[in-house]
Amino acid sequence: MKKTSRFRTFILGAATAALTTAASSASAVEIEYWQYFFEARLDAMEKLIENFEAANPDITVKMTHFPYDSYRTKVAAAIPAGQGPDVVQLFYGWLNDYVEAELIQPLPADTFPPEKIEEEFFPMVQAMRIGDSYWALPTAVRSLALFYNERMFADAGIENPPANLDELVEFAKKLTQKDGAGNLTAVGLTTGMTAQDHHWIREVLIPQFGGEPYVDNYRTVNYNNEAGLEAFTFYNDLQAKHGVTKAAFMDEPQAAFKAGRAGMHIDGSFRIGALEDVRGLKWGVAELPAGPDGTKSNYASYWVNAITSKAEGEKFDASVKFMEYLTSDEAMQIWIEIVGELPAKPSAAMTEENISDPVYGPFIKGLDYARTTVFANESAQRQVMVDMMQRIEFEGQSVEESVAQAAEEEQKILDEYYKK
Repeated sequence: MKKTSRFRTFILGAATAALTTAASSASAVEIEYWQYFFEARLDAMEKLIENFEAANPDITVKMTHFPYDSYRTKVAAAIPAGQGPDVVQLFYGWLNDYVEAELIQPLPADTFPPEKIEEEFFPMVQAMRIGDSYWALPTAVRSLALFYNERMFADAGIENPPANLDELVEFAKKLTQKDGAGNLTAVGLTTGMTAQDHHWIREVLIPQFGGEPYVDNYRTVNYNNEAGLEAFTFYNDLQAKHGVTKAAFMDEPQAAFKAGRAGMHIDGSFRIGALEDVRGLKWGVAELPAGPDGTKSNYASYWVNAITSKAEGEKFDASVKFMEYLTSDEAMQIWIEIVGELPAKPSAAMTEENISDPVYGPFIKGLDYARTTVFANESAQRQVMVDMMQRIEFEGQSVEESVAQAAEEEQKILDEYYKK
């Protein structure tokens, strides 16, 4: 009898365990998160997912990533087919495209009240609001700063980073190296319109020469004028007149700096994590050089996360929870430590410790006077700048003619978008 009783108890216990497991499995939900490939970002997101899953054992987050060049194509193809991400990462300048294509849906106002967002986040985040709803939010924001090679500075007898544009040119000349045939072996300053330079021109150089890149809430191009021409001429002269740079040098600006073949490099705070892993490279960070009259300006940008139109039911609820964690102070602190991008909330970013940090400090100070471009079509507007500089370099078109053509082409992009 005792043996039979024990056997029945075992069977009942096993059945109960099986039912518990089945119930747990039934309540579990898996969501998919997509981002483009950038090693430091992957490391940070893996840590965030680990923390989130530990706090939410009924939710699993599967992360998928793609090369930057194919990322937008993959997203655009997957979501309408009911596949791909439930939560997706996108550049803030792509928001209009994603909304228009119905790839994402508004964040629920009960969880993400607009008034609370605007109280807690940097004002630049308001570009993610359309009407009464926010459609996406960042974990981090970023600004530009000047990276400089400390060894090259020391070899050239330069004690401090440039404080203004005149010193930028002067120091770049000292840092530039050429072989016996006159070929560049090291540039004084990296340049490349496909990297961060189109932002540097728009929101830094043009204001520093007394202009505004756009008016009418970024709906009207305003750089085909004296201030704009001075800014574009300054940029073009770095290569054409001063010979301190080459746009195609080592293919990518950051590659030249990482290889120790560039004295200075303008880039975003997201580059910190990648540079910290480069052995033998000794570098520092400084605020961007001021303009001719001492004007400081900067460009601020950010990547955001959004819930896709594919997420429904329990996947939508899980995605909302995940979004809550991605915009938490804890997530922002992890992001700055691993990636180097700055917290999207002033309360977390503008601490005395962060501001005085020799690496993060220059970027954080730049947020005080940073401007954020409101793009209608970020990719197309960037390409206008790329084409403009290539016409000058390869077709011999004058700066005046090329700037006028670029302004006309970009205005067409804006008109086409806003007439909708």
